[in-house]
Amino acid sequence: MWSAALWGGLAGSAVLLGAIIGIYLNIKKNYIGYIMAFGTGTLIGAASFELLTQSVDHGGINITTISFLIGASIFTVADIIIAKKGGKERKRSRENPINHSGLAIFIGTVIDAIPESMIIGVSLIGGQHVSWLLVIAIFISNFPEGLSSSTGLKKDGYSNKKILILWFLVFILSIVSSIVGYYFFQQASSKLVASISAFAAGGIVAMVSSTMMPEAYEEGGPVIGFIAAVGLILSLILTNIE
Repeated sequence: MWSAALWGGLAGSAVLLGAIIGIYLNIKKNYIGYIMAFGTGTLIGAASFELLTQSVDHGGINITTISFLIGASIFTVADIIIAKKGGKERKRSRENPINHSGLAIFIGTVIDAIPESMIIGVSLIGGQHVSWLLVIAIFISNFPEGLSSSTGLKKDGYSNKKILILWFLVFILSIVSSIVGYYFFQQASSKLVASISAFAAGGIVAMVSSTMMPEAYEEGGPVIGFIAAVGLILSLILTNIE
């Protein structure tokens, strides 16, 4: 349990860290673009080399394919709903988001954080070591989310104290979600765990494609293609080290 809490909390802490930096420091947009590009590469690598590979090994190609597409579909539908409510800028760093809503951004962040943390807990079932790749990839992607979300909340009139309280709640939810993933699926069959992994992979790929990749290019320029490639190959290296 404590391992699940530790690693889920570490991955989720990036949102709180990004919020603190977003409130008190001014980071250049191109640097945020580079971070997002690197995070995009590592997340795609985590989805491909960790989640999908394990899903095929334990559940077969049919379960993997169906679960992956369901995960991508559900995230896309949720993202459309959140975007209509003003939360489409939750992973963006721009200072003046159009039609933003700080509360919708916060809700969108929670929707991202819970399944990400749960899959960390699931990865620890059976006494396995934590997937460093998943933790690193989620941490990197969460940082700009906390950074940009704070901008939206400030524009909605939230005080710094209230903003930090909200992101501290996300941090706590990340810990709890990881513990829930670890305990709830302890007795799950290998096929169910495989389905969960593929489902998470589908959500991750849909998320980086619709939110992180466009913003990374907009802020960082053509060089982000190389940075994303570095993140992807680092994922492969980390997978083989494990």
